[in-house]
Amino acid sequence: MPVIGLESSAHTFGVGIVDNGKVIANEKAMYKIGTTGMIPAKVAEFHIDNSEEVISRAIAAAGISASEIEGIGYTMGPGLGPCLQVAQLSAKMLAKKLDLKIAAVNHCVAHAEITRHYGKLKDPIMLYVSGGNSQILTIEDKPFRHYSVAGETFDIGIGNMLDSFARNLKLNPAWGSSIEKHSKGGKYLQLPYTVKGMDFSFTGLLTRATELIGKNDIADLCFSLQETAFSALCEATERAMLLKNKREIGICGGVAQNKRLRSMLNQVAIEHKSRFSYAPDEFNADNGAMIAFVAERMLEDGMSTPINKCEIKQRYRADTARLPRD
Repeated sequence: MPVIGLESSAHTFGVGIVDNGKVIANEKAMYKIGTTGMIPAKVAEFHIDNSEEVISRAIAAAGISASEIEGIGYTMGPGLGPCLQVAQLSAKMLAKKLDLKIAAVNHCVAHAEITRHYGKLKDPIMLYVSGGNSQILTIEDKPFRHYSVAGETFDIGIGNMLDSFARNLKLNPAWGSSIEKHSKGGKYLQLPYTVKGMDFSFTGLLTRATELIGKNDIADLCFSLQETAFSALCEATERAMLLKNKREIGICGGVAQNKRLRSMLNQVAIEHKSRFSYAPDEFNADNGAMIAFVAERMLEDGMSTPINKCEIKQRYRADTARLPRD
């Protein structure tokens, strides 16, 4: 059944349409952060201004009419409150207009599930790395089917850390991708490294790297920041894989687009004769298709939410969200 998904947890207003597990449209409009980062109220205004046009574009790209849509999903959280409200309200208006059932989707779960689908992963250790989150996830069936958190950041998400350092360097755009670009040819500098079991921390690393701006070459700083942070993620993921006795590793979320991190995780998998996989980059970046993909399965599993109970949860944890059946 054609299901439309709306995503607006941060800088992207994304609209995807899925039919029987197949993505037939995936459109978006993305707020340009420049060198200053995001002001939630301004990003929300951008989403409001672009929502109708992106929804229309997605329906046209899918080659269907609005009346053929049979369900709708939206990002309930986690994310920035003003931004989340745009997809929530848009979903409620569409649901009322087209008489659709609504699925309230967890953003983190959507990243993990679209990756599990495209990566052909059955029961992986999933490293979820995005702006606001850095977690090691694994599927558990008790007390209900859900993603359990085996390890996570003590402070900020890896994406937030990379973006913050990009802003401190005044890179344009101030994204983690700019850090990856400027790391080419860099030499390693000793920086704080914090791993405790399967948990990790990035604020000390960010603080020290920022103190060294102007004293060291930008390439050396970017290279060292990446190597240190990614090594911590790989160590914790490897430990989780061994403790949970898994033979598959997946990576999802915005930072999953980083080729160096993927290479390091792939090496971990090779050393343990395990599979490593990830989704195409359009599904690692925030997108509506991943919301539609999970929403379709939720609705098929009877997991709809009454329109008057469709809310947002800025701190909606993945381990509290019920997973639909495969």
